[in-house]
Amino acid sequence: MSSRIVIFGAGGRAGRRAVAEAVARGHQVTAVVRDPAAYGDLAGGGVAVVAGDVTRADSVAEVAAGHDAAISAAGRMDMPSDEFYVSAAHALLDGLARAGVGRLVLIGIGSVLETAPGVAVHDAPGFPEEARAFSLGHTAELDALRAAETDIDWLVIAPPPVMLDNEAPRTGRYRTGGGQVMADGAPSFSYADLAVALIDEIEAPKHHRSLTAVAG
Repeated sequence: MSSRIVIFGAGGRAGRRAVAEAVARGHQVTAVVRDPAAYGDLAGGGVAVVAGDVTRADSVAEVAAGHDAAISAAGRMDMPSDEFYVSAAHALLDGLARAGVGRLVLIGIGSVLETAPGVAVHDAPGFPEEARAFSLGHTAELDALRAAETDIDWLVIAPPPVMLDNEAPRTGRYRTGGGQVMADGAPSFSYADLAVALIDEIEAPKHHRSLTAVAG
């Protein structure tokens, strides 16, 4: 059944793959970016490109109105990671509730996954400080989602803590876990298969209000 999906951060690698996967399955997509003029190539074929700010609840509510589900692939490098991701979490929950959108799937980051109870990948000795600060922003986002009193059925999907492959073809195969690194997985993972996992969770939600690892 066709759905209307609003995708925040649609201009990035993960966002573009999510748009393509959704359209290929017959869904209608609203691709939200900060500057639509820079992403004209996304438009057409069931995709409308609009301007929006994922850190402002009123903007989220406006662009999400009339949609069935939302995906957030948004990221900003021009502001502190924790400030951006926490602001986005609050704005998404508030704005989507106002718009009547009940399902939200967010793309997390593999470095927040645990290698041992209470120990995240980014806690490893020698983990680059700049990358750790970015990863901690994702942790703060997850904390904000968990603490929120909301009816939104949210989910954070975290790919493996490796550089994702933007060139690898879609296989449609992946495995899901919990909040721990899936150490026995394939050594790489593609943006294309991450998009498959995202749209699967829109079409047939299996995980709810949690951090869920995916791997090849």
